[in-house]
Amino acid sequence: MSPLLRSPVAGVDLCYPLLLNTSCSRTLQSPSQATLLYILLFSLSILTVLLNLLVIVSISHYRQLHTPTNLVLLSLACSDLLIGLIVIPFVALYFISSCWLLGQFMCTIFYVLVYVSTSASVGNILLISVDRYVAICQPLRYNSEVTMLRVQLAVCLCWACAILYNCGLLWETLREPGRHTSCHGECGVEVGMVSGAVDLLVTFLGPVFVVVVLYLRVFAAVLSQVRQMRSSRVAGMAARRSELKAAGTLGVVVVVFLVCFCPYFYPSFAGQDMSDNVAAGSWVSWLLYFNSCLNPLMYASFYPWFRKAIKLIVTLQILQPDSCQTTIF
Repeated sequence: MSPLLRSPVAGVDLCYPLLLNTSCSRTLQSPSQATLLYILLFSLSILTVLLNLLVIVSISHYRQLHTPTNLVLLSLACSDLLIGLIVIPFVALYFISSCWLLGQFMCTIFYVLVYVSTSASVGNILLISVDRYVAICQPLRYNSEVTMLRVQLAVCLCWACAILYNCGLLWETLREPGRHTSCHGECGVEVGMVSGAVDLLVTFLGPVFVVVVLYLRVFAAVLSQVRQMRSSRVAGMAARRSELKAAGTLGVVVVVFLVCFCPYFYPSFAGQDMSDNVAAGSWVSWLLYFNSCLNPLMYASFYPWFRKAIKLIVTLQILQPDSCQTTIF
């Protein structure tokens, strides 16, 4: 794997001027370009943090929102919060200056956080698709099959697997930080061909296949239920609106997920080497991180309770006594 988000070279300098023979080159950005990048990337970080914090506070505080579905949304928001709070700011600094100044050990820990948070986010999206499949395709079994205890165990298992799997994937780097770097100021890890193929299957191809299949079955079930509702002209008009809304929502969920993840994993799937195309590799990584900002919009903003919860939080009504008992929907 190539070093993390190396910027296109616009000038030459050294990350560590005292280490003339072993220091990496520093990218020299113009002041206006660097300022614009800082504003854009740190605005993305702040927006990602705020949106996911709203989801976390809403679901955690209001008891009416303590449902199995919302528990998965809460877990998804936590993984995306890590990306917005830790991953995006440090990647932004490295992307703009092209120098990693925190040492190789912190570089390795940073990569573990990147991999764990991204894997957990994908796992939570997978859990959401399973939840929606059971709710729509097997509604009579939903309350008995999808309980709070089972969802809590599934969420814990998701995070445990993400941590153990990625620590195993990066074990050699964890044992010997900096073994794959060529100069001081570089931050990168390397995954073998076999491990990379397994990672591609586990992290992307497998989850995407399951998500697409489940949502296609959900979409087919929605269409089938809509057709059964068309017993009269009025019902038919309402059913048509419901059909279009369901189709649009499910389409956005699947398409945005694929649009954000496919460009990042496609080179590995196609066997292409992106190490020489630094600019392209950087921007597909940013597209992947941008998904963490879109997730709270897609999975929460579609729900009316989220808009009402935001209003209660912004107007500080959440600070009132017994506000956790407030009726949200």
